[in-house]
Amino acid sequence: MPRLFGTDGVRGLANGELLTPEFAVGVCASAARTLSNGSGRRPLAVVGRDPRASGEMLEAAVVAGLTSAGADAIRVGVLPTPGVAHLVAETGADLGVMISASHNPMPDNGIKLFAAGGHKLPDDVEDAIEQQLAAGLGARPTGEGIGRVWDAPDATDVYVAHLLSAAPGSLSGLRVVVDCAHGAAALAAPEAYRQAGADVIALHAEPDGLNINDGVGSTHLEPLRSAVLEHGADLGIAHDGDADRCLAVDGTGAVVDGDRIMAVLALAMRDAGELAHDTLVATVMSNLGLHIAMREAGITLDTTRVGDRYVLERLREGGFTLGGEQSGHVVLPGHATTGDGLLTALRLMSRVAQTGTSLAELASVVTVLPQVLRNVAVADKDAVAASADVAEAVAKAEAELGDTGRVLLRPSGTEQLVRVMVEAPSEGEADAVAGRLAEVVAAAR
Repeated sequence: MPRLFGTDGVRGLANGELLTPEFAVGVCASAARTLSNGSGRRPLAVVGRDPRASGEMLEAAVVAGLTSAGADAIRVGVLPTPGVAHLVAETGADLGVMISASHNPMPDNGIKLFAAGGHKLPDDVEDAIEQQLAAGLGARPTGEGIGRVWDAPDATDVYVAHLLSAAPGSLSGLRVVVDCAHGAAALAAPEAYRQAGADVIALHAEPDGLNINDGVGSTHLEPLRSAVLEHGADLGIAHDGDADRCLAVDGTGAVVDGDRIMAVLALAMRDAGELAHDTLVATVMSNLGLHIAMREAGITLDTTRVGDRYVLERLREGGFTLGGEQSGHVVLPGHATTGDGLLTALRLMSRVAQTGTSLAELASVVTVLPQVLRNVAVADKDAVAASADVAEAVAKAEAELGDTGRVLLRPSGTEQLVRVMVEAPSEGEADAVAGRLAEVVAAAR
């Protein structure tokens, strides 16, 4: 049986084949049993969600599952994923549950679990939860042993206060457009940025349960680019549905992706003496331009597998203070246990305000090389990725590109695909090399 948990919890079509209320009850009851660690006391859980309509249904099921296993539940309502993680740590809870499908379209939803302290679960704990779910819960508590539920109406205020405590300096004088994706950031992001001193224009901050990520947010940047130019803003910030990621647009309307955001933050933290071991952690998907920029700045770039959980693991192992992904998941472990799009945005805007330098100029430290990604459907992704013919083709492409480009070939973490990524001095060259490699991969399937 395949694992239920992917790289970021369980995700799928809400009320579809997997992500049903019955499943939510079972997996959350199993999580409560597993994460209570046999302490003998009643476990405590924090439950949050993004505003998509199915979240209301799943929240009821999640709470039912937790309380049926004897756990108390604090409902924090609509709140960004990092806000839920923060409140798990803040309240001393044993676990947290975030109901969200992040940047996915509205019909989807998901369940993300956090352990004590607001940390994502390691694979072995997820496996233990799955085993508990398969085995069944056995005897359940009755009477006073059943968990209790209460609401935390001040959850957003607590989270915003935490963000402001981690943001260096005032944003006074900055005009920013923030695209909230009609998602979990709709209340917290504009409020945090205004309290930090910015002149804020909120975009797509009217969630109705059905419009989340619908042509807006971090995966659809055109509306934000247009708004930045229309309002003469210094920059724009784009969040996804659960606000754990942040992308930006500079004052000219140009997109500033996660690689460039990380470069700006790495230099700011180095200058402030906050960049531990002068090291930035990123995944293998980060552009070669980031590698070059960090090397020239005397900063080590430590790379991991794709997925913010692997970035988090490396940050903890190495005692590093900054890491993230090209997609805009950025982690500052001194202030957050997971990617926090609002914290990232505050730090980025603080750098602009403190230096008096435009985001366009700050981001220009990274010259992004053209990058082409091909997804090739195969029967056995691992076997194809490890085949001798594919290895030979990759070696030939790497020799052709030399130091001017890069090849990355990897099996997908969720589908029977092999992903072929090529970076080169020109898009034409990158496309040609990627095309040849894709043909070899397809022939090997």
